[in-house]
Amino acid sequence: MTAALTFRDAVPEDVDALVALIESAYRGDSSRAGWTTEADILQGQRTDPDGVLTVIKDPDSRLLTVERDGTIVACCQLEHRGEAAYFGMFAVSPALQGAGLGKQIIAEAERRVREVWGVRAMQMTVISVREELIAWYERRGYRRTGEMSPFPYGDERFGVPQRDDLQFELLVKPLV
Repeated sequence: MTAALTFRDAVPEDVDALVALIESAYRGDSSRAGWTTEADILQGQRTDPDGVLTVIKDPDSRLLTVERDGTIVACCQLEHRGEAAYFGMFAVSPALQGAGLGKQIIAEAERRVREVWGVRAMQMTVISVREELIAWYERRGYRRTGEMSPFPYGDERFGVPQRDDLQFELLVKPLV
């Protein structure tokens, strides 16, 4: 039997565990255990303690933390942006990916932003070459907008690009 998930807002004491989780889901060899790895397109860090703490302390953001049996297994950033919420920093422990956990988390995130902030849409940006990940979001009701924004080349806080064609695409899902 699968243990129940507990959802809560992150607190500053969670920073180290959250950074470790996010890094494990996106970077390095540990990320290859899951399907969300960016290890082939980006090296270096995905986030850092200061970045995570900034999200936790921002009054317009929440870092939704997901626990199973008292251990943090997933997280996502929710940011209130007027009529929409931004969904980011989504990470699921690589050992638990592919078992439907992500679907549960994104559904709970959407429910929360509708109820708490009354927003009409969820937005996110995804690296445009991540076709498999974009397809997963499309199956959850997100649509590609074709609206691109540049990748922050030269800012190693976001990783060290392994290719020169990275950019972010805006995905949107109506929540009404």
